[in-house]
Amino acid sequence: MATQKETISTINDLIETLKDGQEGFRQAAEAVADPKLKSLFNEYSLQRARFAGELQSQAVGLGESKPEDSGSAAGAMHRAWINLKSAIARRDDHAVLAECERGEDSAVKEYEQAMEEENLAAPVREIILRQYAEVQSAHDRIKLFRDTMAT
Repeated sequence: MATQKETISTINDLIETLKDGQEGFRQAAEAVADPKLKSLFNEYSLQRARFAGELQSQAVGLGESKPEDSGSAAGAMHRAWINLKSAIARRDDHAVLAECERGEDSAVKEYEQAMEEENLAAPVREIILRQYAEVQSAHDRIKLFRDTMAT
């Protein structure tokens, strides 16, 4: 059975990923011109904040006094790359979409790794599975937008 410490570690890793996504989508919303994309990215930013909050509550319930509340160093580098790419591309919506898809690839992998944890408590596993389905859906939707814009 996964120890409480391992479960909290898994939750904190996902919170970092979600905070990275929250900030990345916020910046992407600022970088694109298309109003539909702005709305979509803002929606996903809020979704990631909500997901992080759910996991922070679970971590506290497991005894973690200070659950993760920020993104990772790698995420900060990823967000900087979005800023650089969008600036260079002069607000190229397709380029921003491609970068968001790359970020979502990473989020999907993090969730898949979390789901490989054996014997996570049922409530934690249920939250992770539900969030994973929504993160996968966001990835697929962003990919579809990116592919549609490429044609």
